[in-house]
Amino acid sequence: MKVELRENEGFDSLLKRFTKDLQSSGILREYRSKRRFVSKSELRRAKMRKAEHKRRRKAAKTTPGAPAR
Repeated sequence: MKVELRENEGFDSLLKRFTKDLQSSGILREYRSKRRFVSKSELRRAKMRKAEHKRRRKAAKTTPGAPAR
């Protein structure tokens, strides 16, 4: 990843642009996910857990009379 210094640009704004580009590219997220081995069954369980959580949130949001937080 490479970020060129613009004319009359300070280091802070250059660093901010670099971190923004790094976040949007997904390089950092991919690096962190590959720091340890995760088996296929663990990935499947996490995916199912996330889907269940999402389904419950959606159901609570659409259900009338649901307690508001």
